[in-house]
Amino acid sequence: MKSSEVRILWLFVFFDLPVGTRDERRAATRFRNFLKDDGFMMLQFSVYARICRGEEAAGKHLGRITKHLPGKGSIRTLQVTDKQYARMKLLLGESGKNEHVAPRQMVLL
Repeated sequence: MKSSEVRILWLFVFFDLPVGTRDERRAATRFRNFLKDDGFMMLQFSVYARICRGEEAAGKHLGRITKHLPGKGSIRTLQVTDKQYARMKLLLGESGKNEHVAPRQMVLL
């Protein structure tokens, strides 16, 4: 890879946050809203992803996530290349009204 080429990465956030009390629900909602405001898209209820231009950008977003961690719960992140992301398969039984296979879209950075 040439030094001028930018490696496109996807940053995934997986989380399991408690929602038993009012304060826990608020903390979980604040964390989800932070992810959306930071450019993440929801793939499933507790799985969010965003595209990043290179390792430095992914590191920047990891730092932001770390600053916004709720007090309780489990949060994991994973970085994959754009090529690996493209190999993801969406497997649906009977699709609900909120989930469908979207047309392929080109991402411009």
